Amino acid sequence: MSHTSRAGAADVSFPRKSVAPTDTVPGIPAGGTGRPRAALVTGASSGIGAAVARRLGAQGWRLVLSGRDAERLGRVAERAPASVFPADLTRPGAERRLTRFALERAGRVDLLVAGAGIGWAGEFTAMPPSALDEVVEVDLLATLRLVRQVVPHMVEAGSGRVVLVGSLAGTVAVRGEAVYSAAKAGLGAFADALRYELRGSGVAVSLVLPGVVDTPFFDRRGAPYRRSWPRPVPAERVADAVWSAVSRGRDEVYVPGWLRLPARVRGAAPGLYRRLAAVFG
Repeated sequence: MSHTSRAGAADVSFPRKSVAPTDTVPGIPAGGTGRPRAALVTGASSGIGAAVARRLGAQGWRLVLSGRDAERLGRVAERAPASVFPADLTRPGAERRLTRFALERAGRVDLLVAGAGIGWAGEFTAMPPSALDEVVEVDLLATLRLVRQVVPHMVEAGSGRVVLVGSLAGTVAVRGEAVYSAAKAGLGAFADALRYELRGSGVAVSLVLPGVVDTPFFDRRGAPYRRSWPRPVPAERVADAVWSAVSRGRDEVYVPGWLRLPARVRGAAPGLYRRLAAVFG
């Protein structure tokens, strides 16, 4: 289980040079009068979220970063200058305060990258109720509540993109991670349903599906990753996938790309997939 500290919300600002991105981004107009496009990234204090912040910062985006660990978040913001909002998004009203902060600092939110997530490894029957609640709250409910706050502003502006960081576990399910798999599966279904609802609004939804990523995630979940295959990929690979979803307007991106295969087998022949999974894990 994650032992990430629960930092209280605070407003900390780091100056940045205003650089308008030159890339064409589907569904997101370039910032006018020299104003860069604005992105809100959650889970930005480490791992995938921090890598995404660095990637977007390199593209000249104006950033608002949120995460539980205020100290680490500040260090990320120094490398990718941003306004930061340390917060535990499972706290009541945190999503409203974060959205208000982002709009005040950036003027608008053109892109939301929901990267906050935790895990827990072990048999489901041995999972403490508090851990069950925390995984569902962080990985699913907090994200849904934040998207509910941000999307109406995008719809009003007539443009925007939501990128949800899911997991292959939500597509094929992983033994020993029943609740994490369930939460990420819910996130995937939410992405599809929301995409249908927003069609024609100018707001798009992308789902990024990493496999094993080399971050502190596995240590924090209570059990390190010990398998020799598949090998973990660096968080920067996932950040590249997020950028691919944004810059190319992709609905779904697997990281690495070959993970589409087990997902397709699971969808087309679930019985065969379950037999293979029982043998190979």
